[in-house]
Amino acid sequence: MAHTICLIPGDGIGPEVTRAAQAVLEAAGVAIDWLTLPAGATAAEEYGDVLPAKTIEAIEHYRLALKGPVTTPVGKGFSSVNVQLRKRFALYAAVRPVRSMPGIKTRFENVEIVVIRENTEGLYSGIENEIVPGVVQSLKIATRPACERIARFAFKYARERERRKVTVFHKANIMKKSDGLFLECAQQAHAEMGQGITFQQLIIDNGCMQLVRDPTQFDVLLLENLYGDMISDLCAGLVGGLGVVPGANIGDDCAIFEAVHGSAPDIAGRGLANPLALIMSSVMMLNYIHELEAAERIKAAYNEILLEHNPENLTADIGGTGGTEDFVRAVIARL
Repeated sequence: MAHTICLIPGDGIGPEVTRAAQAVLEAAGVAIDWLTLPAGATAAEEYGDVLPAKTIEAIEHYRLALKGPVTTPVGKGFSSVNVQLRKRFALYAAVRPVRSMPGIKTRFENVEIVVIRENTEGLYSGIENEIVPGVVQSLKIATRPACERIARFAFKYARERERRKVTVFHKANIMKKSDGLFLECAQQAHAEMGQGITFQQLIIDNGCMQLVRDPTQFDVLLLENLYGDMISDLCAGLVGGLGVVPGANIGDDCAIFEAVHGSAPDIAGRGLANPLALIMSSVMMLNYIHELEAAERIKAAYNEILLEHNPENLTADIGGTGGTEDFVRAVIARL
């Protein structure tokens, strides 16, 4: 039977990279009925809403989506579509695997880190107000249920995938209540679920220094929302950039898979975008829906293309002279 999957092309390069991912999944023989849905700035222009009711209703029904990048205005305009989706569908765990890619030379080798980020609260709750003119405050929200939930998710993830260590980054020396609660819940989850898993806690500024000194010392990173957003991008820089890092937003019965990178309006429509991150996110999605053979075939195909490092098959951000379609054609040919 075909899987029904909601597809959100998004803004900027989103339609290009989502088409690329669709083509690769089709070539791998996965039966999918795509339900294309609007979201983001382009949706606002057509529907008057960045997250139209039809999109919400479809995801509520099918509980699975693949999403291209969407634009979020800086300092003004509409609130983040990503944040709205995560809150609406209780997608409390952002999972971002970061690994050294074959054929992509960076300062480091043998990096294999999974960033697990609490996805629904913290400063990303977006609770801000102006107290008096020129004075604003932003509230950092931490609740015990959410902290316990993400900590247990991280240790369950580590145990099921035979990972060796979970490290929590925090600033509990300063934010003793909020980060203190997050750290306490991580310690409790380790005590209950972490048999055979090393537990480490680092103040986040030290953690950042340790990451850029030797990222191979880390395995699974557990972070609250804002820290997780920043650290996942930092980790992407260790292995070649945002074009080679996938992502997933996972709840108890719903998941949305997406690339970590933005909508890159400066290159939109020019066929230059690297589709690899969304293709990798599609592989994560296939594993989630138990299409394991197809997932392994796609992963093997793009790994071989990267290892060959034929510039004509690669986009500029990973050392090539080709475009989006060149990479897709190479992966499909290998499949």
